[in-house]
Amino acid sequence: MHKLDIPQSIVDRVVARHGREHIHDDLDPKKTALVVVDMQNAFMLPGVAHSPCPMAETIVPNINRLALTVRETGGTVVWIKTTYTDETLQSWSTLYRMLGPKRSAKRAEALTANSKGHELWPTLDVRREDLIVEKNRYSAFIQGSSKLADELRKRGLDSLLITGTVTNVCCESTARDAMMLDFKTVMITDGNAAMTDDDHNASLIGFYLIFGDIMSADFAIACLKRNASIGLAAAE
Repeated sequence: MHKLDIPQSIVDRVVARHGREHIHDDLDPKKTALVVVDMQNAFMLPGVAHSPCPMAETIVPNINRLALTVRETGGTVVWIKTTYTDETLQSWSTLYRMLGPKRSAKRAEALTANSKGHELWPTLDVRREDLIVEKNRYSAFIQGSSKLADELRKRGLDSLLITGTVTNVCCESTARDAMMLDFKTVMITDGNAAMTDDDHNASLIGFYLIFGDIMSADFAIACLKRNASIGLAAAE
């Protein structure tokens, strides 16, 4: 798992800006979704992955623990899958020009629906009641990428815990856009995986300073359980 390095100076700036270290520690569990981004064979399985992230497998236990707690406290688990379609060769041509023919072909092969690469990692705890949403851009929220925002709002969900791979690309893109669509957004520090510790920490720092909150899996789980118990007590 990544070695987390959030300098105290960053925490101090966040506290000065928001008045406390964790601006979203009061999230309502029943209005919370765990969003798991791109934990697919296409990003994890050697020989199949077009862009493998070796660190991604290490975060699976934390994602599963979060998923269990989110379900138990009344929230929703959402699995996001990147899906390749030929249409994106034109509508996202900039990406494919940057990748070049060989890497573009590998990406298409790995992320085509019903392929081995398109499947979620087998040890993830995916349940029948969970949502599976496909996206066609790095961000699940950018216009035309997916129906995620509509699905969340339809269920009255306004707070998101972002996990998955890679931290500084699809996860951060999704998290930033979520905040700008008015979702309270948290990136899980040990529930995201990048290629390097530096990539991971830089992404978390940039997000934490301006866009939302960062929490460890243990801290997020404790918040969910505490807030759920407060809600039950208030209802009684």
